[in-house]
Formats: sequence, structure tokens, C-alpha cells
Amino acid sequence: MALRLLQLVVLWTTLVGTARACPEQCNCLDKYGLQFADCAYKDLLLVPVGLPLNVTTLSLSANKIKLLKAKSFVNVTQVSSLWLAHNEIVTIETNTLAPLVQLRNLDLLKMNNNELFHLPKDAFSTLKDLRSLRINNNKLTTIAAGTFDALTSMSHLQIFTNPFTCSCNLEWVRDWVANTKISIPDQNQILCAAPEDLKGIMVTKMPKLDCKPPTAIITYQPNIENTEIYEGFMVILNCETKGNPKPDITWEVNAGSQKFQFTIPSAMEDNGEPINDKATNSQFLVFQNGTLIIPRMSKKEDGNYSCSAANDLGKAESSVKLTLAGTQKHATNSMLDTTGAKSPAATKPSEKHAEPSELGEGEAEEEEGEEEEEAADGEDVDAEREIEGSAATESIPGSSCKTNPEEFEMGSEYSDRLPLGAEAVNISEEINGNYKQPSR
Repeated sequence: MALRLLQLVVLWTTLVGTARACPEQCNCLDKYGLQFADCAYKDLLLVPVGLPLNVTTLSLSANKIKLLKAKSFVNVTQVSSLWLAHNEIVTIETNTLAPLVQLRNLDLLKMNNNELFHLPKDAFSTLKDLRSLRINNNKLTTIAAGTFDALTSMSHLQIFTNPFTCSCNLEWVRDWVANTKISIPDQNQILCAAPEDLKGIMVTKMPKLDCKPPTAIITYQPNIENTEIYEGFMVILNCETKGNPKPDITWEVNAGSQKFQFTIPSAMEDNGEPINDKATNSQFLVFQNGTLIIPRMSKKEDGNYSCSAANDLGKAESSVKLTLAGTQKHATNSMLDTTGAKSPAATKPSEKHAEPSELGEGEAEEEEGEEEEEAADGEDVDAEREIEGSAATESIPGSSCKTNPEEFEMGSEYSDRLPLGAEAVNISEEINGNYKQPSR
């Protein structure tokens, strides 16, 4: 009786296993001692579940699959041939193909009818036995350097008919195709689709480009290293970048509980207007040239400011910290200090002002004479200040501002109305040419 029950259990398990072994949409059969699962031409949107655990050849061609999920193949680790041609695949999630360690022939996205525009760098990192890879007729604009490094058994690769962007990021493909022993057919169809001046040129004949990794450094005004910043001051931060291709700039602001990110694409047209929206432009003005202006400093803007520059060759970053000193009823206009200084990594030592105790005897006598002369001309100096203060005020309307016609008022006793925008730096220098700070 017990033996009979055991036989029934085994039979039931076999029947259930067989039922689950082949999805309803597929045909599963043994062929030449190999397990074959044919799921082609079934209008599938995803890889079906319940495939035989011992399947070795899996055909999913000519379906409507758009996404290959990370766990699509975790239960079919014996697959050595995978057919995914003529689908609509756009995305391959990370580690999707990692379980397929037996894979030898991956006909991935063959011909057209697929929309793959990005290939993860590690997509094939575990497939050391892969011998044939076809990713032609897709929408790949680039392939990350090192994508094929793990494919030590590969003998055949098809990458033609993709709209490649021939930038610094693709130079490695040009050199690799020219030197590899792997068969790469139809090289006359591996063409540049962009930029415009290289359109239609074979990738293997792409000219050597002047590629330079990005650099980024923040300059600021006033010189925050030797100037106390009070409430109401204007602060200008400029992210100076270099690199080829021209890098994209990103500002990240962490001020108190507030976090902001402003991205400036290199391809964006510079119309002189702030790129940030109304939600943030009462606190910050961000311009295409990399300038970030804080029109009126307050406790809310106290925090860390970092800018990064990124291009095909990497990323660079620079940061500064703005600390509010407090409030000062008669604060000197922060914009009148035009001593621009670079971020701490590249700041030059500020000029030291000598104290009387440090002067030699002759220098002390000379300074005494100067003080007497200044005392005698006291009345003239007062008159001079009035004239110069007036000149500073009058110089402002004559200054042009291409960035923003809007104006704001400085929070200080010299509260002239300065135009907003990146040209505030030039305007402040003009003011300084007509303004002499009173002696204290």
C-alpha cells in the first residue's frame, strides 16, 4: 500500500512538473538529445515563466518583448542558445543575462524591430563562453568601453546599422574593431549618425579627436575666505569648467533642510536668462555659463554648494561652503569687494596688510606724515566721498544687462539697485572704480 502511494506521488509530481515545464504559449520538445523551447511568433510581451529547467535552446524571436527583466532567466541556467531577434526590446536590466553561464550563441536583438538604445557595460560580464553576439539594427548611439572584455570565447560580433554618435566615447570602438581578431562583418555599415560633420563616415575611419577630461573650479565674489557674509549680501558663484567634449554642468545645493539640483546641458542655447524656474529663482539665479547667484543671502542659503562637470571622459567636482555671519545694520555692500578668489584648492594667499608695529623706523615716519596730511585735508575728503558716492550710483543705469531686465535691492546702506544676472560681476567692478570705502 505504501509503495503504491509512493508511485502515485511520483506520478503526480511528474505530471505537475511536466505541466509547468512548458508555458502554454510555447512548444517544448527533445531534439537531438537537447531540450528545445520554441516560443517564437506568440506576441509575447515578457519572457514566459515556467520554462523547462533543463532547456538548452530557447527561441523568443518575433515577439513584442520590450523589457528583459533581471530575473527572466534565473531558472533556465542550462541555456546555451538564446534567440531574441525581431522584438521591440528597449531595456535590458542589470544582471539579466548573468545566470546564463552556459550561453554560447546569443542571437541578441538581431536585425531590426528592436529599439535598444543603451547596453549596460556589464551585460555580458559572466558570459565567458559566448561565441556569437548580434546587436545590429538597433538604436545604440554608443557602446561603453570594456563591454566585450569578458567575452574571451567570442568569434563573431555584429554591430552594424546602429546610429552611433562618433564622439570621444566611441574612439575605443574604432581602435578595437581595427585590431581585434573577432569576425565583425559589414564594417561599411558601422557608421556615424552624429555629429553632423561626421555623419555617414565609417566608425573605423573616424578621425582622432582632441579629447580632454573635464575640470571644474568654483570662483566667487565676494572673496569668502576673508569676507564675512551678512544677511542681505549678494553672493556670486561661478563654476569654471574645461574639457572636450564641452562638459555638462550640475550645481548641487545643500542648505539646511533644503536640497536643490540645477543641471546645465552643454548643448543648451545661452539666451542670457536664468535656467531655473520660478520655484527657486527667488533664492537662486542659475545661468547657462555656470554662474549661480544668490541675490540676498539669508540663513536659508547657508550651506554647501558644489558644481560638477561631466563629459564622455569622466567627471570633476568642486565645492565651497557659505556661512552666514549674522546681521549687520550698516553692512558694507558685499558686491563692492571684487577680490575674486578661487576655491580653496587653488586659492592664492591674500595680500597681508602690515600693522604699525611691523613697520621700520623710516616707514613709521612716512606713515606719520601721511596721517598728518590726511587730517589737514579732512574736509576735502568728506566732499570727495559725496561726489564719488554719487558717481557710483550714476554708473549703474549706464551698465547694460543682457541676462535679466529684472532688478533687486541690495540689503546694505549702499543699497543701489543692481540688475540681476551674470553681468552683475562686471557692474560691481564698475562701481568699485568710482567708490572708495570710508576709513574706519
